Parts: sequence; structure tokens; C-alpha cells
Amino acid sequence: MSEPTLNLDQIRQSVTRIDNELLHLLAERRKLSLEVAKSKIQTMKPVRDQLREQQLLERLIGEGEKQGLDAQYVIKLFHTVIEDSVLYQQAFLQSLANPDSAYAVARVSFLGDKGSYSNLAARDYFARKQTKLIEISCRTFKEVIAEVETGNADYGVLPIENTSSGSINEVYDQLQHTRLSIVGELTQPIDHCLLTAEETPLENIRCLYSHPQPQQQCSEFLATLGDIRVEYCSSTAEAMQKVAELNDPTVAAIGSASSGELYGLTPIKRGIANQQENFTRFIVVARKAVEVSELIPAKTTIIMSTSQQPGALVECLLVLRTHGINMTKLESRPVMGNPWEEMFYLDVEGNIRSELMVKVLEELTSLTRYIKVLGCYPTETVNPTKVEVKA
Repeated sequence: MSEPTLNLDQIRQSVTRIDNELLHLLAERRKLSLEVAKSKIQTMKPVRDQLREQQLLERLIGEGEKQGLDAQYVIKLFHTVIEDSVLYQQAFLQSLANPDSAYAVARVSFLGDKGSYSNLAARDYFARKQTKLIEISCRTFKEVIAEVETGNADYGVLPIENTSSGSINEVYDQLQHTRLSIVGELTQPIDHCLLTAEETPLENIRCLYSHPQPQQQCSEFLATLGDIRVEYCSSTAEAMQKVAELNDPTVAAIGSASSGELYGLTPIKRGIANQQENFTRFIVVARKAVEVSELIPAKTTIIMSTSQQPGALVECLLVLRTHGINMTKLESRPVMGNPWEEMFYLDVEGNIRSELMVKVLEELTSLTRYIKVLGCYPTETVNPTKVEVKA
């Protein structure tokens, strides 16, 4: 076996040099993506061109194979690069469409203390906008909304649905009454862990602190722990704080591993959610609605109530089908104080500035007892462009 030509320190220095070069090149690429966005303003082309993305990935796979890089590695790497480019261009176009809404520093309210899932979502969302945060912790969803309504916060971040536990009804109920507008969305992967003050065998756990939503999302794993006591908290951050304060090895919390580090907790079991592909969708609310650039995909959230006649809801949904509007969410919630009446929430793909959506809203208005647009905002879920890989 031949001796290495470089010692370990020299190898690490070379790796560091290459990493720095990669960062420099990624920054250069990001600047060029901004120039692409500027050129698309002139030609009115949409931000995403998936045929172009597919051709780009196919070329990169070929170039990568010549240099000994497998196709999946190249695809995974450049899906991340493309997603960043799309979101960076969208943020730029939105800043032009909403010059009064650009904050260098924003006050943002969210559920829980630092380290809660809502806090992590807020940080990720505004990092994309290159906006620094003044973080405002709240104990309830109602308080998150109130902070924005009273002007104490510029934005509020609220979880709206989870792939495992479904819709978060308390948030939908708050949206019935607020004057705020939905101005953005974010989908976050959720990696639930069981956290304790020190390394502990699972069979020793006797008590769990958790927010109800994570507890529900991890119910199958928790059932394997036997008869443990569950103490509900207002947020995952409060649950982790309780476990840290008790410093009892038989007490655990559900939270993310990174957030657990803030409280000195140890993850004794990772990936405990019922579904391994576990995501939560968050919405961002503000006092003022935003204009969505016509060059980027938009989503509109509508709340409406129909007459009590048979088929009333079906007539409304047929309006969407007739005009080719894709509905991505339909949720019903009871109208508080009016027994047996339902309020319907719809998420549809479309920009309310478009002639098509104006016509759709006019037709829906004629068919409903009450209708309100809760917000039109950029779609920030960048679905990866598919590309065939030769075996």
C-alpha cells in the first residue's frame, strides 16, 4: 500500500480551499440568477422554465459522470441550487412589486420560545428574504395574530397543516375573524425526536411533555413506551424547557434535535413520527396584503359560506373546474354561534390580479352567502424537476 503524498493537515487545507472556492462560485451563480430575473421582466417570461431545468440537469449528469460523480449526487446537489435560484428570483420580483413591504429588520410573532418549530420556520422563511428578525414569542395562536393586528409585530407565522396529523383547526378558526392577510407560505420538514436531560433507556421514560400536535404525530411510537403520563404544553419549546428544568432522566419531550441543543437535551430516539415523510405547512400573515408578480406562481386562499341548499358547495367547485383552476386544499369548519353552519376554506392556484381569477371570484360571489379572500401570495414550494437516469 503506497504512502499518501500529503499529510492530514495538508489534505484538510486543500479541502478548505476547495470549499471556499465552491462558496465563491455559488455566490457568483446566485448573482447571475438575479440578472436572469431582471431579463425576464423585460420579456415577461415566468421564473421557472422546467424544460430548461431538465436540459440543464441532463447536461450536468453527463458532465458529472465524466468526472466520476454519480447521477443521484449531481441531481440532489443541483436540485438544491435550482430551488435557491427560483426562490431568490421570486424574492427579488416580490420586492419590486411591494417596495413598501421590504424590511431590513422585521418583528415576527410565532408560537413558543426560541427553538419551537414555528420559530425555526420563521427563521428559515425570512432568511430567504435576507431579513433580520426581532423574535416575539407567544403562548397561543390567538396571541400570534393579536401581536400583528395591534402593530406590535410586522408578521406572524402560523402552522396550518401537517402531513401526519392533518389540518390545525385552531388556526383555521382564528382566520375566520382576523383582519390580517396571508402574505406567504413555507413547508418545513419535521424531524421529531425524543429528548431527555441525559442519555436514558427508553424503558425508563415515565412522563412526556409535548404540544398536542407533535404528540398526535408520534402516537404510534409513543404507544410502544407503555403507560406513560403525558403533560401538554403550549409549544415544543415549552416542553423542552420543562424537561431541562426538571433534569429528571425519566422525563422526556418531543422536539427537533437542533432545538434540543439550545436546552442542553439529548436525543435518545430520532425519527419517531408516524410518517417518516413528515412536513408542516406554515403561513405568514401581515396587516397589509401583498401584490404577487405575474411572473411567479401564486396561491389564493378563500373563505366562504354557501346557502343551506343541496348541492350549493358543488356548484362553487364546478366554477373552479369549468375555468381550469386547481384547488389544492378544501377545509370546512363550523361557524361559531351558528349551529350546523359551515365555513369553507379553499386554497387555489391562481393570482387574483389575473382576468381569470377575477371572473372566478365574481361567479363565486354570486353563488355564496359570504366570501372573502384571505390572501394571495407566492407559492414557495419548488417541486424538483424530474429527469430520467439511465441504468
